[in-house]
Amino acid sequence: MKYIHTTAPWLLVLISVFAFSSCKDNEGVIFSTQDDIKLGQKVAQQVDSTYRAKGQLLERNSSKANVQKAYTHLDRIVNRVLNSGEVKYKNEFPWTVKIIDDRETLNAFASPGGQIYVFTGLIKFLDDEDHFAGVLAHEIAHADKRHSIQQLQRDYGIAILLSVALGNNPGALQQIAAQLAGTLAGLRFSRTAETEADNASVLYLSGTKHYACDGAAGFFVKLNAQAQGSNPPEFLSTHPNPDNRIENIQQQARDKGCSTASAPDTDFNELKKSLNL
Repeated sequence: MKYIHTTAPWLLVLISVFAFSSCKDNEGVIFSTQDDIKLGQKVAQQVDSTYRAKGQLLERNSSKANVQKAYTHLDRIVNRVLNSGEVKYKNEFPWTVKIIDDRETLNAFASPGGQIYVFTGLIKFLDDEDHFAGVLAHEIAHADKRHSIQQLQRDYGIAILLSVALGNNPGALQQIAAQLAGTLAGLRFSRTAETEADNASVLYLSGTKHYACDGAAGFFVKLNAQAQGSNPPEFLSTHPNPDNRIENIQQQARDKGCSTASAPDTDFNELKKSLNL
């Protein structure tokens, strides 16, 4: 946690305003959902700029037919989750998903306010649409449950986040963007937050009436298998024990009595084909 010893008068006014917008079901969150959106947009602009400069951001408005096709299939998968009827801020947040072409990085993340990024390394790693949808559902849950903003408040303090949201702290913005994208230490959610996102993934996938509701467990099963090798994924160093998470997700599915029948991999296969993965 970073501490601010002096606070400008305008910031004190803002903090007092934001304090009244916190909700009891988002304990400890000072930001309003509109401030989540503002911060998320600032972070997205920074992430876009960073990966665009590296030639790794696949632009949604690309003239390349294969990129357009990739987004068509990716959007179908994401929209099934968002339209499950279980995403609280489905209509409040401007949910957008973008692809970062980095085949060595096994990652996906969501910023506050619903900006989602998926690395081609994750798409390449997986071969089942239910498992991929489960990972997306988990990341959507982090934004929808406001875990990202909770953790950023702990890491940076309210004053710094407010200055970033208002465009007054480019240095902190760069650091936050890098942390969310995992190019620094990564945003380390609490075990409670990770479990809540896992549980929400079951609920979201169940609501799709399309995907196996325990889809996220398949991702961790495959991670576990790779972890037995000589080069375990870096993902495992920053996230709780996969064994416990597999058991919890599968137990949640049993408790809810939701379908664990696998959906056809049509969109995911076409997504991989479009990206030559």
